[in-house]
Amino acid sequence: MGDGFPTLGDRERLTVVLGAMVVLLLAALDQSIVAPALPTIGAALGDVEYLSWVVSAYFLTSTAVTPLYGKLADLKGRKATLHTAIAVFTVGSVLCAAAPNMTLLVIGRAVQGLGGGGLISLVQTVIGDVVPPRERGRYMGWISLVWATASVSGPVVGGVFAQHLHWSLIFWINLPLAVVAMVMIARAMRHLPDVSRPQRLDLVGAVLIVGGTVALMLALTWGGSRMPWTSPQVLGLFGLAIVAFAAFGRHVARVEEALIPLTVLRNPVVAVTTSAMFFVMGSWLSLSVYVPIWLAQVHGFGAANAGFGLIGLTLGTVLGANAGGRMLARVVHYKRLALAGAALGVVANAGLAFGAATLPFWVAEILLVAAGLGTGALFPLSTVVVQNAVERRDLGVATATHAFFRALGTVVIVAILGAIFLASGLGEAIEGGVAHKGLSPEEVALAGSTFRLIFATATLGQAMGLVIFFFLEERPLIGRGAPARGSGEAS
Repeated sequence: MGDGFPTLGDRERLTVVLGAMVVLLLAALDQSIVAPALPTIGAALGDVEYLSWVVSAYFLTSTAVTPLYGKLADLKGRKATLHTAIAVFTVGSVLCAAAPNMTLLVIGRAVQGLGGGGLISLVQTVIGDVVPPRERGRYMGWISLVWATASVSGPVVGGVFAQHLHWSLIFWINLPLAVVAMVMIARAMRHLPDVSRPQRLDLVGAVLIVGGTVALMLALTWGGSRMPWTSPQVLGLFGLAIVAFAAFGRHVARVEEALIPLTVLRNPVVAVTTSAMFFVMGSWLSLSVYVPIWLAQVHGFGAANAGFGLIGLTLGTVLGANAGGRMLARVVHYKRLALAGAALGVVANAGLAFGAATLPFWVAEILLVAAGLGTGALFPLSTVVVQNAVERRDLGVATATHAFFRALGTVVIVAILGAIFLASGLGEAIEGGVAHKGLSPEEVALAGSTFRLIFATATLGQAMGLVIFFFLEERPLIGRGAPARGSGEAS
């Protein structure tokens, strides 16, 4: 094992990666299959005012526990941690499928999130274990392909189950997928060396980071919608988040084996890449959230056609991720690739902002493809660069930290754009998405100016990511012929 990576044949390496992709499909499909069934679920279980929590509960818990899974993978081993995550996710799926009321369904979704929060980062960590960084980009492109497949098929499957069969099938389907994932992972990972360490888990750090994340996400979720931003509840949650994160910062500096080690937090490559993707990811996801609303309110599209408007963004993202991953294996100065991708995202978002009120649909689709190409190229690059910069012993926690801040960026930026949308008064005027033909000329004009501001804010987020990438330190990507960082202390 002179290069620091397991001496697997190409077939064995492919088996590990395919097993990881099945796990990823389990997580990705669950995030897209639920939304079409929400109206049916609300009609069946009642308590429609809590329907949004069917989505929010999962995202809340999955984001909060992501760093915890990264540390567990480094301390207890990848296979045991991944099996635990799948098991918890499966238990949550059963609770959801059998839920007799909305309260238990939301609880089940929260349990699902407790398992799902580890699946994505653990998949990336497993790939990082068996594929050297220089070759890793093309495999990371596969991740985007799985996400795209789930994004396209999930809503269709969810809609068919809810309309023609039963809504609970969107959760029962996770059981056979989980069994296949566990079997494939068990077989694939038997070739991998044990990377566990005997240190105890930093429980204090885990409580602080989970508590601070939950408080922050609740404040961003409730602020401006359920209650005013200046309400005591929202301000109290922001205050609790600040205190928890500050305490976590002090705790990390004092503990030898912290949940997120200082060596990872202070690593300049990790800090720059993670900070840049915090803004880039949030701006990219904001397009997925607001472009269908924009098409409905400004261009008069129906709900189905407005959803199809995202095909350009999805296609561009998949193509960008695959192209970026393959280029990463060939280029030396990958910082130029990062800057080019971020710059393309800025230009595309700026085009949407400039023409928000008058842009023809076909031009918008070209811009969405461009936005996907630029940002998609950054997905494999950012993960590989972070993994390449840390010691092997910290691979899991570095990958999870990167995933955590990307997810947190989506919450923060989408919340900011949501505040802009609600402050315009347009939400009340159109009552949740009435198409253009149902709006007055004044409301159409208001929609155009509102989405100009929304897309301009997304452009600013992309620009922040571009500026931060200028400070990225290039470190040669490790190949099969070079020793992995920290490989001598990986086990």
